[in-house]
Amino acid sequence: MKGHVVERSPGKWAIVLDIYGEDGKRRRKWHTFHTTSKRKAEEECARLVASMTGGTYIEPTKQTVAEFLEEWLSFIRPSVAPKTWERYAELCRKTITPQIGTVTLSKLRTDRIDAGLSKMLSAGRSDATGGLSPRTVGHAGGVLTKALGEVVVGGRLLSNPPSATTPPKVGRSKMTAYDATQTAVLLSVMRPTRMFVPVLLAVMCGLRRGEIAALRWGAIDLDGKNLAVVESAEQTAEGVEYKEPKSGRARTVALSGTVVAELRAHRIRQAEELLRLGLRPDASAFVVAQADGSPLQPRSITHEWVRLLAKAPLPRIRFHDLRHSHASQMLAAGVHPKIASERLGHSTIAITLDLYSHVMPGMQADAEEQVDAGIRRAVKAGDKDVR
Repeated sequence: MKGHVVERSPGKWAIVLDIYGEDGKRRRKWHTFHTTSKRKAEEECARLVASMTGGTYIEPTKQTVAEFLEEWLSFIRPSVAPKTWERYAELCRKTITPQIGTVTLSKLRTDRIDAGLSKMLSAGRSDATGGLSPRTVGHAGGVLTKALGEVVVGGRLLSNPPSATTPPKVGRSKMTAYDATQTAVLLSVMRPTRMFVPVLLAVMCGLRRGEIAALRWGAIDLDGKNLAVVESAEQTAEGVEYKEPKSGRARTVALSGTVVAELRAHRIRQAEELLRLGLRPDASAFVVAQADGSPLQPRSITHEWVRLLAKAPLPRIRFHDLRHSHASQMLAAGVHPKIASERLGHSTIAITLDLYSHVMPGMQADAEEQVDAGIRRAVKAGDKDVR
């Protein structure tokens, strides 16, 4: 294999590579290289010859990053959850493509990606009102790394440029949660509304929004004082889909006497409401439902939560923060993190400890006091024995 260079016009060179097939026939590959120096053109020619000889040659392509990302989105769609695909598509089309979509895939380099990430932080919003959060930009970088990993595996790139970028620093946002007093006020305010039971299940049982929307009466054992979280509702542009919980496995959540009593009363009210419509509820009926028994969409729970909370004498928090409230109150009350982790449905106890580390200092102080008290008691008992 050999090659040579030909100057086509000032600053523009053609690199011609002679390739011989197994049949001995010659064919040529042409590369365009921009430089004013013949030496640099010859160096690039030598690099291409070496890469072809060493088996690391990448065939040039005019495909852009935007075109590739659309191809990748189509490829992964059958293998990821609908909600995950929607998020990937949103990041690709609204965040990544506006910054580096026109770059030719084979010419994409780390410095170009770093410039794109910086632009996202300063002026990346689609409504032109400023930059995106470091967390969103970090997610975009992660999606780009994942997508280009397929290109490397497929042999269209030698390396994955985003893997060498510097991701933006993401600060830990302060977790907001209600204490016991605020929780009591919340339940009182929500009691006359249809949001009472969703709020009860979130703040007293730690259920996620999707788990509440998917909960059916057949999964609740009021006599045994527990419920089983076996599925979760996921809402996408195409509708609501019921799937396994976030952790990938079912869990059992113990119910307090208060929650059992409230659920019994709710079941009676719901049955009466449905019977007036000529409907008879069964084990497959949704616990949180509309007046006709049809399930509530997860987004409807959020919208109603925001509307009602605006009228309440309480700090504004997300619906998901009710779950955080339950977790914080459990840990502050001395519940072992392992038990809290199982109740919340975290895949590992490390997640619980990381999320709620702000509660731990108080627990550590209590533990130290208990250890200290125990030692003092032992010392006193030893002194008595000596006497």
